[in-house]
Amino acid sequence: MEPRPKSFYVLTAFFALFMLFLYGPTITIGILSFQGEGGGLTFPMRGVSTYWFRDLFQQQAVGDIWGSFSRSIVLGLMVMVTTVTVSVMGGLAFRTRFKGSGILFYLIITALVIPSILISLGVGLLFSQTGLTVHWATSGFGAQLTWTLPFGLLIMFAVFNRFDKSYEEAARDLGASPWQTLRHVVLPIIAPALIGVALFGFTLSYDEFARTLLTAGSYNTLPLEIYGMTTNVTSPVLYALGTLTTLFSLAIIGVFLTIALIGNRRRARAGSDAGKGVL
Repeated sequence: MEPRPKSFYVLTAFFALFMLFLYGPTITIGILSFQGEGGGLTFPMRGVSTYWFRDLFQQQAVGDIWGSFSRSIVLGLMVMVTTVTVSVMGGLAFRTRFKGSGILFYLIITALVIPSILISLGVGLLFSQTGLTVHWATSGFGAQLTWTLPFGLLIMFAVFNRFDKSYEEAARDLGASPWQTLRHVVLPIIAPALIGVALFGFTLSYDEFARTLLTAGSYNTLPLEIYGMTTNVTSPVLYALGTLTTLFSLAIIGVFLTIALIGNRRRARAGSDAGKGVL
């Protein structure tokens, strides 16, 4: 076996430093959340316990942690469903060139480069000036879609750009209607991409701060609640909350990956059974 070049070890060290930079803050918060009852917000730790996790589930003097958590979950689900639906519709529409499609595409992408706080300010002003209620489920929902939809559409554009139309032609030759072709052929094939879009939509909404800051109204989402707590809470209960929300995010990612894995196995099994049937 040939010895590895020095560049391999240099790149390995660089990658390790990058991973430490990327996940170091999260690991630090996770460690500090296990402070003892008399612990503070910095090192050195004063004992080790799960006290602050238990305290997190008690009535807090400041903030509405679990109310904001439930609002973030509901808002994330709303954004997820809307992002998936509109992205599929947009991807199907852009399969055929139409007048103004280029301008529309660049308008969609522009939402990604406009500063988030300006989006939040603009949506909030639009709702307030038109007499509509500024609320997390209305203006906050709309502001977050300006963040998630471009990502979802870009994914679907890439998927449909590589989609083999012969599958649809075969379905139509067998007498399938356009709806049947979409439901039984197109959607199952692009299912992994749909799961990816759904994951993008939910996670981007769940931790979005800037676009929700001026559009949530009187009720905070979880990121806004955590930000507000940083000016009032001076105990490791804030770290315990950060640790639990991180674990929740990882659990959501795990659920989506599991769904994708199960879907791939079912398609592989169905293809295998179809091959055996032909033989």
